[in-house]
Amino acid sequence: MSVTNYEVWAIEPSVAQAVVKKHHYLHRSASAMFTFGLFDGMDLIGVAIYGKPASPSLCVGICGPDESERVVELTRLWIEDGTPKNTESYFIGQTLRLLPPEFDIVVSYAEIGAGHSGVIYQATNWIYTGLSDAHVEWRLDGQSGKHSRHLFDEHGGIEGAKAYFGDRLERHERGRKHRYIMFRGSKSRKKALQSKLRYAVQSYPKLSA
Repeated sequence: MSVTNYEVWAIEPSVAQAVVKKHHYLHRSASAMFTFGLFDGMDLIGVAIYGKPASPSLCVGICGPDESERVVELTRLWIEDGTPKNTESYFIGQTLRLLPPEFDIVVSYAEIGAGHSGVIYQATNWIYTGLSDAHVEWRLDGQSGKHSRHLFDEHGGIEGAKAYFGDRLERHERGRKHRYIMFRGSKSRKKALQSKLRYAVQSYPKLSA
């Protein structure tokens, strides 16, 4: 079967979140602004979720403050096992075309801790910009499903969150990840964004997954 026989549609965020919580290796929801499904007939065999990055400094750090509102992150990607070769490339390519034009800076990560180096991003010519910063992550009851920044916002900062949750708020070291960037739009727009890129472009890491 050719991958072009598959169809890609926008789907409800609740459907996408339910699928990734069940099937994605992280088994938790993600920031979701735009959610897409990969369909074989009426069967949902893949999900892609794009959301606002949790780190404002990342949004500014890619191409500067003037472009920070245009950044979106591919936060989850899941495709059913047994699909033909190049299904991931096809699915990502189709979803990138469906994103609103104002979100023309896309970032995604490959989790080193999960043994990933970003095979799919390298195969589809994303820009590799090295590793994310190492930093502390605060988790409620040991679960990392809700980003610590959101917990702090709800309770007046880190000290307020600590006072409210007590020992339920646990300190963890967040592992570093491979960071990939994709620019969208016209040739001139992509060239302009490339000139603004603040991260150094690096050689792709050795492939693993």
